[in-house]
Amino acid sequence: MDMERLYNRFSSDSRIGVFVDGPNVLRSEFDVDLDDVRSATREHGRAVVTRLYVDEHATPELIQAAEARGFEIVVTSGDVDVKLAVDAASAAVRDEFDTLAIVSRDMDFKPVLEVAAREGIQTLAVAPGEYGRSDGLQNAAHTAITLE
Repeated sequence: MDMERLYNRFSSDSRIGVFVDGPNVLRSEFDVDLDDVRSATREHGRAVVTRLYVDEHATPELIQAAEARGFEIVVTSGDVDVKLAVDAASAAVRDEFDTLAIVSRDMDFKPVLEVAAREGIQTLAVAPGEYGRSDGLQNAAHTAITLE
């Protein structure tokens, strides 16, 4: 790993990739605001990838609101988890960011965090509130945040 890349991994100039599991996070019982997601992850670096993954049932209002907050929207007719996991792991091995943030409560993303960590990428698990926190996912990440 070259010195610039090493420096970026541990500085405020760190590049962060934020991957949000829409169906698991944007639920009425969690009351998650995408601005809160951006604020929480901003403390760990400069967002270079901000993606919200949703299924075909996402409302146009949700999509419009997320786009207004700077999120790239990925709509899938299949399993959102699989698409998000493949995209996040692929971006990690392509060195697109220094920190990978997974915003979810789903243990399915534990392997993604492990792949990123093996690639020398810092990992961040963001939970949608105390009720939505997955201890396993939080424990797999270098750093864990629970949105209030």
